[in-house]
Amino acid sequence: MARVLLFGPLRDLAGWRERRVAASSVEALRAALASQDPALGEALNAAGVKVAVDQAIVAGDAPLADDAEVAFLPPMSGG
Repeated sequence: MARVLLFGPLRDLAGWRERRVAASSVEALRAALASQDPALGEALNAAGVKVAVDQAIVAGDAPLADDAEVAFLPPMSGG
């Protein structure tokens, strides 16, 4: 099972910071989370949300190992 981490407003929306979820890819993980919480699913697909797998930013879909760490990072603001 992947270790899923949420940060900032994503964590606030979900009401949790860390959870274990079974998924074979980033897209499968997004789908699993969206089925449990549609508002979170929408937020995870919003523009600017980045995904890091094992502390490396990935673009698009990526396969996940059973022990992967997946972090969803909200858009950053500031200057």
